[in-house]
Amino acid sequence: MLTLSNLSLSFHRYGGLIRREQVERLSALSFTVAPGELVAVVGTSGAGKSLLAHAILGLLPPNANLKGEMMFKGASLMNDYPKGLRGKQIALMPQDIGHLDPLAKVGAQIRWSGRRAGNDKVDPVAQLLDVGLSPEVADRFPSELSGGMARRVLMALSLVGSPNLLVADEPTVGLDPDNRDRILKRLRDQASGERSVLLITHDLSAVLPLVDRVVILDQGRLLGIERADDFSGSGIDLQSEHARALWQALPQNEFYSYA
Repeated sequence: MLTLSNLSLSFHRYGGLIRREQVERLSALSFTVAPGELVAVVGTSGAGKSLLAHAILGLLPPNANLKGEMMFKGASLMNDYPKGLRGKQIALMPQDIGHLDPLAKVGAQIRWSGRRAGNDKVDPVAQLLDVGLSPEVADRFPSELSGGMARRVLMALSLVGSPNLLVADEPTVGLDPDNRDRILKRLRDQASGERSVLLITHDLSAVLPLVDRVVILDQGRLLGIERADDFSGSGIDLQSEHARALWQALPQNEFYSYA
């Protein structure tokens, strides 16, 4: 489905009046997301997780410089971004609920997303029911929604085109456990058959029961790719020291170091 090979991302900027320099933000990333997989990308703030999401969607600014290779179903996502992918075959569930139009009702926004995805006959109620929201939400404005409801509306918007790959950028940040778990369960359901999900998150403990693999980033560098099942016990089956340290430092492990 998605293959990254030695992918690096830098930005050029000017230091002073004429001196131009390159600032690297992602360095030599290599991993895959297979059909039917839910893969988590985990890291602290500033690790490069959202930049990676924007690179996959082709949403980088003009001063960005991508190197390496990034393939989706055999098609390169480098240089000229292929037409007909974004919002259809590849979709982004953004982190900020500010992406919702405050002046439009939810139902209208779902219909707009449907048209952009090539579906002029999308049923807003069906889309809302699919993410666990009641039909009357279609007649509400974003300001009338709770945080959990707003995030599920973002999910409905991102799924309206039935994408093969959904990139969910911190979809549970700031949510209570019930709403968090509802969203994570729907993401798990989405990753089936020929569909996959790349879940960007900092909440390792919440996603481990649902994901297949965990990609660990730190300051733009790949520190490990681990099977979710290996996060157990003392973490002895984990391949990287960084993954083991993350696992051992979780509250359920009593912040204990087994070293």
